[in-house]
Amino acid sequence: MITGATSLTSKQTEQLKKAFTDLSWHEISQQLLSKFLLIIVTFVLFLILLWVGRVIIVHLFQESKKYNVLKNSNRMATVKALVLNIYRYTCYFFLLYAILSEIGVPVGTLIAGAGIFSLALGLGAQSLVSDIVTGFFILLEQQLDVGDTVQIGQIKGTVTALGIRTTQVTSSDGTLNFIPNRNITIVQNLSRNNMVSNVDIRITSKTPLSKVEEIVTQVNKKLVPQTKALQLKPVIVGPVVTPDGALVFRVTITAVSGKQSTVASRFLAAYLKELRINNIPIAWEGTSNEY
Repeated sequence: MITGATSLTSKQTEQLKKAFTDLSWHEISQQLLSKFLLIIVTFVLFLILLWVGRVIIVHLFQESKKYNVLKNSNRMATVKALVLNIYRYTCYFFLLYAILSEIGVPVGTLIAGAGIFSLALGLGAQSLVSDIVTGFFILLEQQLDVGDTVQIGQIKGTVTALGIRTTQVTSSDGTLNFIPNRNITIVQNLSRNNMVSNVDIRITSKTPLSKVEEIVTQVNKKLVPQTKALQLKPVIVGPVVTPDGALVFRVTITAVSGKQSTVASRFLAAYLKELRINNIPIAWEGTSNEY
């Protein structure tokens, strides 16, 4: 009985050795090499196609500037970035499909018969679909454009890219924030309308208000023609008590979005200079607050 088992084992071993020896290693190596070279060629073609498509898209958007297809430059930059993202993802998909097909994976059969896997993938991709749909409506409703200064939740900065899945916002300190589109619920766009700043000059109870108003009016007449970012003439509000109890002489300034702080600082410096020249008593150098 033991002899029979040993004989059977030896027989199976000999068959395995024979099958292994009969393999055409030359043909196998040739097939592997051809597959490898085919994959390399596919990668090269993919890179060329990606580069050519990107050049064509960039050229088309540059040409569209001549015809003012999209009058807003920020809007054009947004659409351009989105088209480039869609084109890149499409190329990635076809690259993956081509490689799987080249190595013999029946991609069509897998997609058709995925069954439970497809259901699980669909459930897991809900967040991705939500990002894409939300990004589409953000673009359609023109809530954001590349270059806009926005505040989304606790993040404030400049929109640098608007993709189909995420929106990139660069903070003032240089931090690049990637925000999933599905998390964008309330957007404060600070670049669409003119912005208002309050220029507050701290005064005392002994400060001659009529003299202060006269000096402020003279400074306004001088600076208004020189300030292109100013959208409306400064409005003299007069003496106001701030929430912290300080007495101030307030002037309201309306300027182009993003320039309001610079304009307010310029007017404040001019006010203080003239007040000092005229020996007008002030309590402090003054502050500027935006809203």
